[in-house]
Amino acid sequence: MTTTHAASRPPLPPFTLETAIQKVRAAEDGWNNRNPQQVALAYTPDSRWRNRNEFLAGRAQIEAFLTRKWQREQEYRLIKEIWAYGEQRIAVRFAYEWHDAQGQWFRSYGNENWEFDANGLMAVRHASINDLPIREEERLFRWPQGRRPDDHPGLTALGL
Repeated sequence: MTTTHAASRPPLPPFTLETAIQKVRAAEDGWNNRNPQQVALAYTPDSRWRNRNEFLAGRAQIEAFLTRKWQREQEYRLIKEIWAYGEQRIAVRFAYEWHDAQGQWFRSYGNENWEFDANGLMAVRHASINDLPIREEERLFRWPQGRRPDDHPGLTALGL
């Protein structure tokens, strides 16, 4: 069921390089705060996702997915970087680090394709992700939990 919404999430399409970069950083910041309820509000009520091998529809499923994700992926830290953009679409590449309940660290690499509605809410998200086990000393994302500091290097600067 499609519901109407009046929420607006600037920057709005059509995107320029500058506004697309702002949108990517806003998404990174939201996910690094790891609040499923807040993050779900960035998506349309009937948003469609493919995340790895899961297919989700709607904010309730997105919120439940994120809750499970951040229970499993502990000490999660994410960096996103713009790859390409169009009028209402943005492609990003990303990496995030996390550990499981046994203390094994991973760096997960992926790509996302996003499509936005006129209000700047994400209506479609396709994510492809691969996990690489790493040793604790190989970690590169060591800022305190939450938003990545502005002076922390991005993916390109880290050689990722």
